[in-house]
Amino acid sequence: QVQLVESGGGLVQAGGSLSLSCAASGRTVGVGAMGWFRQAPGKEREFVASIRRSGDLYYADSVKGRFTISRDNARDKVYLQMNSLQPEDTAVYYCTAQSKITLSIISSGVYDFWGQGTQVTVSS
Repeated sequence: QVQLVESGGGLVQAGGSLSLSCAASGRTVGVGAMGWFRQAPGKEREFVASIRRSGDLYYADSVKGRFTISRDNARDKVYLQMNSLQPEDTAVYYCTAQSKITLSIISSGVYDFWGQGTQVTVSS
């Protein structure tokens, strides 16, 4: 099993920035892509960004150019730098990781491990 613990998040005004971190522990050998999803009240969980162990990056269209995902394989950590935040970015952000490599990368169903989530609130 792999445990994921997020940190960061909080309250920020529109146009501001926040940084999220996620640390993986446990059986991390062989972990595939790591990424972030988010879920706003009353909405389904949606893909935000993901990064393969190789470094290949994937972003949702809604965050391209504003969010940057990065990964430290040696420390089993993944980061999400969020700039130019808008009220519509308000959600609980979840860190996630794969136990095996898959072709698909944006479906929540291909991820095996999830963090508890961290709240990001953007005020207008």
